[in-house]
Amino acid sequence: MQDPFGRAVTYLRVSVTDRCDLRCQYCMAEEMTFLPKRDLLTLEEMERVCRAFVTRGVRKLRITGGEPLVRKDVMTLFRGLGRLRDGGGLDELTLTSNGTLLPRYAEELVASGVERINISLDTLDPERFRVVTRRGDFDLVMKGIAAARAAGLKVKINTVAMKGFNEDEFNRLVAWCGDRGFDLCFIETMPMGDIGHGRVDQYVPVSTVRARLGETWTLSESGHNTGGPARYVDVAETGQRIGFITPMTHNFCESCNRVRLTCTGTLYMCLGQEDAADLRTPLRAYPDDDGPLLAAIDAAIARKPKGHDFIIDRENRPAVARHMSVTGG
Repeated sequence: MQDPFGRAVTYLRVSVTDRCDLRCQYCMAEEMTFLPKRDLLTLEEMERVCRAFVTRGVRKLRITGGEPLVRKDVMTLFRGLGRLRDGGGLDELTLTSNGTLLPRYAEELVASGVERINISLDTLDPERFRVVTRRGDFDLVMKGIAAARAAGLKVKINTVAMKGFNEDEFNRLVAWCGDRGFDLCFIETMPMGDIGHGRVDQYVPVSTVRARLGETWTLSESGHNTGGPARYVDVAETGQRIGFITPMTHNFCESCNRVRLTCTGTLYMCLGQEDAADLRTPLRAYPDDDGPLLAAIDAAIARKPKGHDFIIDRENRPAVARHMSVTGG
């Protein structure tokens, strides 16, 4: 699949639920109204859509949420998609998780064909963790990370850089990840959803993060590429990598290869735009014929926009009304 700007779309992110067992401040409101079950695609429908995308050239699937592992019976989806890796056209099946349920699922994920996982972790301080997640158990996440590592998953830690909150931990996070063989990715906070607090006060450019890290660590440009938006540097002292995702200061739109499917069957061609395509209707109207579904996918890719228009609004208005947890982390 090629979009109007000649970019090959090879990466699909699939949100299997808008629910989560945490309430991270930059992702969700403290009191959320979740979608009713009847509005969600079944796991069988999600697998069917993913298979359709793979026939169209998608080579990487990332399962997201909310927290994907809170979806009942979600491992049936992982097992079904994992079979696409065995000559079915899929190169990689991954997920993004908060880590809380990995003690239960890590080994089964590996058995299903998952080799890498991104785990969201914004602080190594248990009290700060409770504050940013509003309810999280830091020790449980540490057990989840240990379980992922023990199961053989390659772990990358995702950290949202937040001014006045975790700025003093950046070097500690680099050292902690280096000791455990984890890559680390710093992400700028994004203006999505009404999350009830000042974004301007939180926002710190990742370029500032990199400059500060360069005062302590020897950083060099890396050719590493996971197919996502991060730009990487190698850290000489740890042998690991640090990625930087910069939707605000340096967008990654020129090389965008991804689209996002929500748990309701809505396809967003751009994280920062509202234009979307309804895949649930052709999926359910033609249960034995993928032709209309494929036609809807093709039509959506044909209008994928050139890029997003994220700005930090001084009045704290979101650039996009939907929460990150709805779109898929």
